[in-house]
Amino acid sequence: MKKQEQILVRVKGHCDSKQRTFSNALSQVQKEVLKNTNNILLRIEPIDIQVVSAIEKIVMERFLFIFLPRKKTFYEITLDVSVNVTFIDLNDIEFTSK
Repeated sequence: MKKQEQILVRVKGHCDSKQRTFSNALSQVQKEVLKNTNNILLRIEPIDIQVVSAIEKIVMERFLFIFLPRKKTFYEITLDVSVNVTFIDLNDIEFTSK
C-alpha cells in the first residue's frame, strides 16, 4: 500500500537576495510534486540538488531618469531537485459500496 518513488523536479526562484531566491525555489518543490501526482503524499525528501542556471541582474534606477542613481540587484535561479516521495497509492485500496 505504501510506495516510494524517486522524482526529478525543476523549480525556479527569483528575489532580491541570494538566500531568499534559493529559499523561494525550494518552496516550489512541494507544489510541483503535487501537480504531477494524484496520490496521497506522506513524505517528500530531497536527495540531490543541482543548479541549472543562476543569474544576477543589476539594474540602474534613477529618479526622473536623471537624479539619485542607485543599483538594484535581482537574482534568479533554476534548480533540478531529485526527491524521494513516499505515498499511498489510491488504486491499491479497495472500496466497498453499501
